[in-house]
Amino acid sequence: MTVPLPTPRYTDARALAVGAALAVLTALLSVLALGLGAVATPAAGVWAALWGGGDDLTRQLVLDLRLPRVGVSLLCGAMFAASGAMLQGVIRNPLASPDIIGVGAGAGLAATVFLLAWPAAPPSGLPWAALAGAWGGFGLVLLLSGERRGAGGLHPVRLALVGVAVAAALGAAQQLVLVRAPDGLGAALTFLTGTVYGADSARLLRVLPWALALLPAALLLSRTLDVLNLGEDLATGLGTRVNPARLLCLGVGVALAGAAVTGAGILGFVGLLAPHLARLLVGARHGRLLPVSMLLGALLVLAADTLGRALLPPLEVPAGIFTTLVGAPYFLYLLKRSA
Repeated sequence: MTVPLPTPRYTDARALAVGAALAVLTALLSVLALGLGAVATPAAGVWAALWGGGDDLTRQLVLDLRLPRVGVSLLCGAMFAASGAMLQGVIRNPLASPDIIGVGAGAGLAATVFLLAWPAAPPSGLPWAALAGAWGGFGLVLLLSGERRGAGGLHPVRLALVGVAVAAALGAAQQLVLVRAPDGLGAALTFLTGTVYGADSARLLRVLPWALALLPAALLLSRTLDVLNLGEDLATGLGTRVNPARLLCLGVGVALAGAAVTGAGILGFVGLLAPHLARLLVGARHGRLLPVSMLLGALLVLAADTLGRALLPPLEVPAGIFTTLVGAPYFLYLLKRSA
């Protein structure tokens, strides 16, 4: 008698269905976000403006003011989520996230110092400064963690606790720099604390090239991440040069977070939440996990920003407050489970 094999829980068909549902939901929320503001625009007006119709005021509101903000939300959310998924995969640590292990705080501090020290510098230099700061913050966390077994052997709780402390210290230094900054310039840099308020086309164009280069690179590294997840011995046995592969994946993951910080500041816990939710929906294989994480991260940041605009008009609540309110309890749950 032949015993039928159990049907796998996670399949490519399931991942495609989840991805399609998330893409539709993101598109619908984008149309809603394009219509929200001090002057509300109905969905039909938004649709007409996107295709060049409508009156001048509607086109200006939708295309010049709201569309860049929605674009920055989507790109930065996707990059934070992809960064978190890659860091969790390389370090093999469920608590790894750009904002928890010092990457986001380092990028934010470096971006702040760069803008204040060289206000006339070309905008293209900002992501490079953030990237250097992201590596600096991440390296400091690894150094203070005191582990000598390599990135694959870091203890989850120790890494998280050291990361939280380093991120707090770097964040305090950033706030001190902002307080000491000239009034106008300091206010202009408040987006680095975690909001997409005031995002314009210049900020969108600053983030876009990095997203176009790094998000596909993350997808191309899916198979490498799967192999690294098997452990160092097995990965070496399969012919993978572990250290160069690990360094390459870490480089892309840190660069994703550094570039995202220059667009939306430090949005708390997006890089933690999105990969964990994606893992529940489509499993742990990075070929499915990464694209679904990107969609979830984009949706999460856009929803937080939209809610922040609609909750207390005309006041705007930073998106980072909502992502932190959702992510902090989940982080504490993971911390307790890993202890």
